[in-house]
Amino acid sequence: MNQSQQPLMSHLVELRSRLLRAFSAILLVFLALVYFASDIYSILAEPLLKQMPEGGSMIATGVATPFLTPMKLTLILSFFIAIPYVLYQVWAFIAPGLYKHEQRLIAPLVFSSALLFYAGAAFAYYVVFPLAFGFFNQMTPVGVTIATDISSYLDFVLGLFVAFGIAFEIPIATILLCWTGVTTPKALAAKRSYVIVGVFVVGMILTPPDVISQTLLAIPMWFLFEIGVFLARFYVRKDANDEAEQDASL
Repeated sequence: MNQSQQPLMSHLVELRSRLLRAFSAILLVFLALVYFASDIYSILAEPLLKQMPEGGSMIATGVATPFLTPMKLTLILSFFIAIPYVLYQVWAFIAPGLYKHEQRLIAPLVFSSALLFYAGAAFAYYVVFPLAFGFFNQMTPVGVTIATDISSYLDFVLGLFVAFGIAFEIPIATILLCWTGVTTPKALAAKRSYVIVGVFVVGMILTPPDVISQTLLAIPMWFLFEIGVFLARFYVRKDANDEAEQDASL
């Protein structure tokens, strides 16, 4: 093996080690939560059950659905809980290849992205779900009995969790665009009117076909865009000479 292949092999070995640690963390969280799988699903279903008419309930149409659906939810939740550790493994792998000033700038972004994703999921659960399910219940035609399948419900709410979690990453995306030199805070601010229209279009695409969910996604996205534009001023890309001087001073 020549010398040029040795660094590649060492990087691959480290990558494998980081991936194994990440998967192990997810597995450990899953094993700790699997006993409470049914209780976890009950917590997830609470926003819908509260909005159902008296005597309403959820159903399971598949033979194994009552078992598999809570297991699926618990596995996904385990990944969400382990995200900070997974991101730490990603950070530990890429950090040696960054300049010192880049490490100081990127590290907060890596871990704040996890917090923003959690914030988006929490916003969906505590704000969007009660309003959206209440709206759906009021719009149910007379004579129609609400009996939601637990598997369909899980897929529906997971889609909303992902949509709101990703939407809350807008400040990170905005900062990275400015840091990489793709755009500038001033240029983004000048396109504010287009952004406002865009977030409402995205809200319409990512959420159920009701005005409440669309608005509840679009308004936070707009607010987060403004935060991202403000913070991006501290992440404006410098030229190579400035970066070298900054690294030398660290």
